[in-house]
Amino acid sequence: MTQTVLVTGGSGFIAGWCIAQLLDQGYAVRATVRSDDKADIVRQTVGRTGADLSRLSFAIADLTQDAGWDEATQGCDYVLHVASPLGRDTQDLEALVRPARDGTIRVLKAAKGANVKRVVVTSSCGAATPRDTTGAVDVDETTWTDPNDPNLDSYRRSKAVAERAAWDWMAENDDPARMTTVLPAAVFGPILSREAMSSVALIEGLLNGRPPMTPRVGFNVVDVRDVAELHIRAMTMPDAAGQRLIAAGERMWMGDVAAILRRRLGERAAKVPKRNMPDWLVRLMARFVPLMKPLVPMIGRQISFSSAKAQAMTGWRPRPGAATIVECAESLLP
Repeated sequence: MTQTVLVTGGSGFIAGWCIAQLLDQGYAVRATVRSDDKADIVRQTVGRTGADLSRLSFAIADLTQDAGWDEATQGCDYVLHVASPLGRDTQDLEALVRPARDGTIRVLKAAKGANVKRVVVTSSCGAATPRDTTGAVDVDETTWTDPNDPNLDSYRRSKAVAERAAWDWMAENDDPARMTTVLPAAVFGPILSREAMSSVALIEGLLNGRPPMTPRVGFNVVDVRDVAELHIRAMTMPDAAGQRLIAAGERMWMGDVAAILRRRLGERAAKVPKRNMPDWLVRLMARFVPLMKPLVPMIGRQISFSSAKAQAMTGWRPRPGAATIVECAESLLP
């Protein structure tokens, strides 16, 4: 009998690739969207992968409301809870934290009521970032972000609070072994739609010469297709039950990313910045450009997230970062 997987936030970047890979592996997929119009968009975008859409259906549900979640989970074998509010530049901390936290609990409650075998929750490496980042720091799943850290932006705080709330709820109301969390690093790779850009906006900015110089900021790169693959492995593998799993590939400075784009794309990357931005200029620009503000605490930070546990536990392997960056850029170019 065909097993059914609920994927929340079906129009999202990661969710789209989760849906495509699940369909390719023979699952029936029910995706949550907030409107019928969004369902049409998901059909179009996932269809671009060549996936068979005959086993794709939809349920209307919103993270901010109770309605729809019981119906969405009914009859499902697994849930991939990928949906999460975005909007890093918001000044209202609770505008992201509340729906991320409360929405996750709504999904877990409904999944328990439907007797779902396992829920895989998409968290973030932003939920595993140490407060003290002096010098080079290697991070694994034992690290938890302090949500009271004043340097946290709203998005990272929302992911940290939501994941902790999920584990607490499972410990008090269900079996924690029926949940796994996946913590992606900076997610790039080919887009299916410009409706859901996520971290890819950074690559688009570089291709358009924004910012004009690259800040001394680094991050671990991971391909969206690899993130989707780890979700599916975490969904069924016995050893992954009740675990946090970091999804991260190699670490790169933003200047390295720019250099890869120029080297591999040639004239198509003519606008990609060639110079590095002095730290003092990043701090100055952050006073006037809201999107620059989250970069300030990241200046020079040498945190490297390890996916050794995910690799050992599930056999998952991230692809080379340069290939991910280039394929991401090519999907953005005309």
